[in-house]
Amino acid sequence: MTAQTTTAPGRLTLQGVAIALQTLSLLFQAVTAGLLLSTSYGEVLHSVGARVMYGASMLYVLAAVLAWRPGGGSPRPILHASGFLALASLQVVIGIAHMPGLHVPLGVVMFALSVLALHQSLSTAPRVAA
Repeated sequence: MTAQTTTAPGRLTLQGVAIALQTLSLLFQAVTAGLLLSTSYGEVLHSVGARVMYGASMLYVLAAVLAWRPGGGSPRPILHASGFLALASLQVVIGIAHMPGLHVPLGVVMFALSVLALHQSLSTAPRVAA
């Protein structure tokens, strides 16, 4: 007898935790971007948040690979996570180059994509049915 993988809404997985951390770090980045303009410590917070966000993006890739490997399912989540890591890399480069005209809109797109990925992860978390 083999076990089939089905979906159960609301069940949190490592991949869901990674996406949630990524989404929260992007929200933190939006807040600290505003602090950059109004406080002396905004730059430090935004810099630390960028590192956390990049680490969360790498964790998302790792979690997607780990979720795919045991079940041999679709590699699509790995492609999504890798694409997001590529966007995060581009965001870092644009931020270091001080190009807010590109950096801010890309940050908004990344936050929207991360919220969508989080929603999808929470609504289709895997569950093993006997």
